[in-house]
Amino acid sequence: MNNEPLPAGLYIVATPIGNLGDLSQRAADTLRRADLILAEDKRVTAKLLAHAEVRTRMRTYHDHSGETERERIVAELADKAVALVSDAGTPLISDPGYKLVRAAREAGHAVHTLPGPCAAVAALTLAGLPTDRFLFLGFLPTKAKARAETIAEVATVRASLVLYESGPRLAESLQALGDGLGSREAAVAREISKLYEECVTGNLAELAERYADTPPKGEIVIVVGPPPAAAEATNEQLDQALDEALAIMTPSRAAAAVAEQLGLPRKRVYARALERGR
Repeated sequence: MNNEPLPAGLYIVATPIGNLGDLSQRAADTLRRADLILAEDKRVTAKLLAHAEVRTRMRTYHDHSGETERERIVAELADKAVALVSDAGTPLISDPGYKLVRAAREAGHAVHTLPGPCAAVAALTLAGLPTDRFLFLGFLPTKAKARAETIAEVATVRASLVLYESGPRLAESLQALGDGLGSREAAVAREISKLYEECVTGNLAELAERYADTPPKGEIVIVVGPPPAAAEATNEQLDQALDEALAIMTPSRAAAAVAEQLGLPRKRVYARALERGR
């Protein structure tokens, strides 16, 4: 066991999202050797520290911590090793912390990250949906209008969507996602890494119906597949769009506009525009 003090700086430490056995040896060692641990909820983190036999003192740092507390911490980084943890998973992912990291960097202090569990990424590995591109949305707004607006903003994004949700709001959120995105494939992952881990798949309407009368317990992640690929425009559709654009634009600008409109390669559209413009 390394008992040497850690170099001064801020250490971002990922902690288990369920199974305490997922705490890495490096993370445990860092928490043990740090001068101070910043925790969202000291009662939650105390259970982890007891499991890892860590006795480092803790202080609360969360969404409601003000600028004065942040300045106090940044000042301490000059000669102390401070570890930042969230209640579960990777700090700063739908958790407080980015303002502290930014302030620490601006003050010239070292910032280190100890990667580890993240519920959003873990759910992606369970869902069986495309993972080459994904967009993390955190929690949807509580109010219906704001929620619908948020969903509308991402409706055309060609990527899987990842969201956090609570049991009581799950069915309502799934219904709102279905209303805004259509019949897309989706997955609901819960209790990841715990004894009763499950991942239920189906389309959004099916999942909304499943959970309408039986809100599940535990931490929940929703993964929604990307929109279906649009059918490629035919030559006739391309020519019609180009003829309309060429009536008011140069071939170059017409090609750019039509390529974006139909989702076609600009090079191909430009070549066709030159032919039609003769």
